[in-house]
Amino acid sequence: MKFAAIDIGSNAIRLQITKVLEFEHQITFKKLEYIRFPMRLGHDVFTIGKISPEKEEAFMKLMQAYKNMIDLYEIKHYYGCATSAMRESKNGKSIVQRVQDEIGLKLHIISGQKEAEMINDVISLNLDEQTYIHIDVGGGSTELNFYQNQQKILSKSFKLGSVRRLEHHDSPAVWKAMNKWVADQIKDYKGKITAIGTGGNINKLYELSQVKSKRKMSLNTLMKVQDYLKNMTLEDRMVRLQLNPDRADVIIPASDIYIGVMQAAHAKSVIVPDIGLKDGINYYLYNKYFPTKGRVWVKNS
Repeated sequence: MKFAAIDIGSNAIRLQITKVLEFEHQITFKKLEYIRFPMRLGHDVFTIGKISPEKEEAFMKLMQAYKNMIDLYEIKHYYGCATSAMRESKNGKSIVQRVQDEIGLKLHIISGQKEAEMINDVISLNLDEQTYIHIDVGGGSTELNFYQNQQKILSKSFKLGSVRRLEHHDSPAVWKAMNKWVADQIKDYKGKITAIGTGGNINKLYELSQVKSKRKMSLNTLMKVQDYLKNMTLEDRMVRLQLNPDRADVIIPASDIYIGVMQAAHAKSVIVPDIGLKDGINYYLYNKYFPTKGRVWVKNS
């Protein structure tokens, strides 16, 4: 069986086509195709409150291309979801309806809570009984979740993201509210808290850290990587580090958010599992169409 996941974010739009492999009690999601297209819907939405006509037409072309890929792979089950930029856009719903009418592709504008839940369903599968704070930074929003004993106990979405911060649309009040929320959750907690970071920027920050440990780095290492990037020009980050333009400009604002939350939570290290919304969509589709009771989920191969 094969699935398709469409993730319409504020900074980029992704399509992943996955084949599900089953052997005994193990399930592996085998990536067949992955496309990340740099379309910054958040620039329009966070500036003028809606997606511009020019960006809307480009979006329609991209959705047609993704629909063609889904058809070519003969996908029966897919799920397309739009997050912060589309849900805040004044014309978001009408654009989603237009995609369905003209292209035959059904998209869903999901809440920050739903977005967090889809990622958390995957994250929680491999947690132990320690306490974790999961930080998912997108272009327009940040989702925070606390885990204890392999269970999510608290979650909150904040209008604070890499694109929003880059373009100075982040509010000091939101920063204050986020830090207070984190502080309130840990004020009576005396144990160790470990962060879990998801999102394209934290994966790139981990890669740049050149840490040898398995998908984990310290807060000090993360801050050193940030300093390293801050001492480069945008052009240097693109040429010397070969970062895509839409990654090179948002990676520092994104790192501010990861570092800020970790400091508020007194987390000394962050696990970077290379899992995102697309993986949550795969897991959602599998559970919807092929119930997985008693089975073990294995990460993408």
